[in-house]
Amino acid sequence: MKILLVHNSYQQPGGEDIVFEQEQELLERAGHDVVTYKRSNWEVQDCRTTVQQLSLLRNAVWSTDTRREFAKILDREKPDLAHVHNTFVVISPSIYSACSEAGVPVVQTLHNYRLFCPSATFFRDGMVCEDCVERSLWQGIKHGCYRGSHAATAAVGLMLVTHRHQETWSRYVRRYIALTAFARGRFVNAGLPQRKISVKPNFVHPDPGEGPRSRGEYVLFVGRLSPEKRVSTMLKAWRQLTTIPLVVIGGGPERSRLEEEAALRGLSDVTFRGQLSRLETMKAMREARFLVFSSEWYENFPVTIAESFACGIPVVCSKLGAMAEIVEDGRTGVHFTAGDADDLAEKVRWAWENEQAVSVMGEQARREYELKYTAEKNYPLLMDIYRQAIRDTMDDCGESTEILQQA
Repeated sequence: MKILLVHNSYQQPGGEDIVFEQEQELLERAGHDVVTYKRSNWEVQDCRTTVQQLSLLRNAVWSTDTRREFAKILDREKPDLAHVHNTFVVISPSIYSACSEAGVPVVQTLHNYRLFCPSATFFRDGMVCEDCVERSLWQGIKHGCYRGSHAATAAVGLMLVTHRHQETWSRYVRRYIALTAFARGRFVNAGLPQRKISVKPNFVHPDPGEGPRSRGEYVLFVGRLSPEKRVSTMLKAWRQLTTIPLVVIGGGPERSRLEEEAALRGLSDVTFRGQLSRLETMKAMREARFLVFSSEWYENFPVTIAESFACGIPVVCSKLGAMAEIVEDGRTGVHFTAGDADDLAEKVRWAWENEQAVSVMGEQARREYELKYTAEKNYPLLMDIYRQAIRDTMDDCGESTEILQQA
């Protein structure tokens, strides 16, 4: 099968980039002919003035240049399917109609909630927010949810309204990939066609291997240091856990402030290691006693949790959204009430003091990885979604199913 993978990366690297690269490698290892169309928001890093930024965001609604370039790629490569990961902001949704004109079915991975929330997180003012779904997109504009700007949020809202009116999401995308059942439910509630949404989790490859069964000497956090991750709640909890070492891996806009807060509070057992390579991160993970994931937004599928499972390390996480779905309380980790520093401190203290119970959870976490989150388990799920998308397109066009027999 010839597959065109499409991805617009952000300036700050993240999980979406990792998933894109891993799925590309997965398909190539399986013998598929993979073509990639990649753009980056670094292309527009010099857009500093308000006029430039608004021009950029208007282009995010519909990029004529990108559509023309993409149509040429479709004509030259003639892929059997296009798998889109992200189009914001450089690529734009204009490519979907180009795929439709070329008769190329589209699969779209829903890495975040951008189709229904200008900030893509369903998170505002320190709490979960679905006002743009339950009321209208005007709520996001009123609060300036995208980058704290009313004008920029209005531009993102215009993109969403335009493509809802054109029925881009329902007409041109054959199949959506939601990363958890929870996320699928949020997308259905927001208006995506239920029959088009399949659930396929992310996976971890290569297998980092299990850590030693001897107890780790620290607790670990891995993630982007941004408001929705609520590392501040974790630091607040650590005021009660001054004898338990915490290692924080990751960069982001809140790093300096969080380091200052830890120093101000005298949290000498909290160490910030910054952004590390995957190899360094996996080593730190294998040697930890358990992982803490303090996020207070729904998340979609935190690859960090699957990586922790692969290392045989259980997770203490917020009892919220996808996290509560992936981590089974009492089996592969422990839940705490999102935003409750006292509850987090209590659960961390219990996990630190109950070494044998946590070791058993680590064994269960590793089994969960082997059952659900390996490349080998993921590949047939992905191919089944591809076949469904191609079958739907062929049924509409009255074409033969030869390509399905080859896949």
